Amino acid sequence: MSSVGELACTYACTILADIGSDVTKEKITAITQAAGVTVEPFFPMLFEKHLAGHDLVELLSKQGSAPAPAGGAAEAAPAAGGAAPAGGGDKKAAKKVESESDDDMAMSLFD
Repeated sequence: MSSVGELACTYACTILADIGSDVTKEKITAITQAAGVTVEPFFPMLFEKHLAGHDLVELLSKQGSAPAPAGGAAEAAPAAGGAAPAGGGDKKAAKKVESESDDDMAMSLFD
């Protein structure tokens, strides 16, 4: 039953943020009671303390807006036994990778 209570508190906080009201345990409790949802008494207090000093609208609008990782995951080499890249790859680059080995660096892992 606690997951329903957590979800109800989450929705209540979202409603309060949407109307521009402060998120307080009293307001969260009032919204959940008006919705007819039974919530453990500690949930509204936890949500109030967790969101204190934070702008919920800003937190929600930043969700998923992280910058793309450098290097591009789409260009990563396929796993062993995987398909080759769509363009067939660059033959010069493949030849260069083959020529690089521990012998070229004049050292070995077990020396």
